[in-house]
Amino acid sequence: MAAFRQIFAILRKDLLLELRSKEVLTTMLVFALVVVVLFNFVFDPGAEEVKVTAPGILWVAIVFAGNLGLSRTFAREQENGVIQGLLLCPIDRSYLFVAKVLGNIIFIFLLEVVILPVMIVLFDVHIGGAWPMLLLVLLLGIIGFASVGTVFSAISANTKSREVMLPILLFPVTIPVILSSIKSTAYLFAGRELSEVWSWLRVLVGFDVVFFVVCFILYEYVIEE
Repeated sequence: MAAFRQIFAILRKDLLLELRSKEVLTTMLVFALVVVVLFNFVFDPGAEEVKVTAPGILWVAIVFAGNLGLSRTFAREQENGVIQGLLLCPIDRSYLFVAKVLGNIIFIFLLEVVILPVMIVLFDVHIGGAWPMLLLVLLLGIIGFASVGTVFSAISANTKSREVMLPILLFPVTIPVILSSIKSTAYLFAGRELSEVWSWLRVLVGFDVVFFVVCFILYEYVIEE
């Protein structure tokens, strides 16, 4: 229970900061909306090409907007030496990682909740009864992406060009998660059988578990000076 209280305390601090400033969510939301609206002018709503390209457009908006949010994960902690205060707290460094990952998952998932209905309306995509599975795919996709992104944001936070360094480190590693998420979303948008979705979903779950465990173990060493 002590571990849960420590994780919740750090998570609550990040959520309160974002609630007061609205810096991360606003930036992510505006960027994702711009991407979706721009691509909307390329294709005619309801065209066959939309079913093929819509999943990729959705995840392009999520991944690049999520990158903006991840870059701010530790940028705010660097201001006024806040990160030093966190490191001096009598808690396990791995709990700090869990709290940061949960915060990033919440921010990106809130982004998805707003972007997905907008995209469905603009691109005239029909989900049918696949909503629960689609939300599961979106959640699993951001778990793997946020786990790796939290570690790399801690690494790049100490560099002068962290906005450039983070995507260079992050995107090549998260290709399996992004690819599995796009394929699963594409099958759901196309109305394919759930058995076909499960094949990619298993790959996604596997990478999520591996990435989270590895990042959980390595974070203690990454966060050190």
